[in-house]
Amino acid sequence: MEVAGKIKWLDETKTYGDKGFRKREVVVTTEEQYPQHILVEFVQDKCDLLDSFSVGQPVKIGINLRGREWVNPQGETKYFNSLQGWRIEGQAASAPSEMPPMPPAASFQASDEEDKAVEDDLPF
Repeated sequence: MEVAGKIKWLDETKTYGDKGFRKREVVVTTEEQYPQHILVEFVQDKCDLLDSFSVGQPVKIGINLRGREWVNPQGETKYFNSLQGWRIEGQAASAPSEMPPMPPAASFQASDEEDKAVEDDLPF
């Protein structure tokens, strides 16, 4: 799955626990009729993928949907979902790229003199 849009917020890498679990979050705002603000987390070595990106930059992020179960001290079971990023790439600005116009077909036609010169060069 992918999420595409502009970076709205980019957090610093944070380290948790004795084992050094690392997490970095980014919020991407989609560009559609009703824009959505999507939080994507990058963990461990994937945190470094965000180093070359900044707020306002258009990106496309490859994500995995993660879900987990947690039982609170009262014995109630709760469920949580998260979007975990594994790839991010910058996108070109949304301005359409246009190819230059094609020259008219007449500019590709050989003149009579060029036709004769080509005929004279033929080995048969």
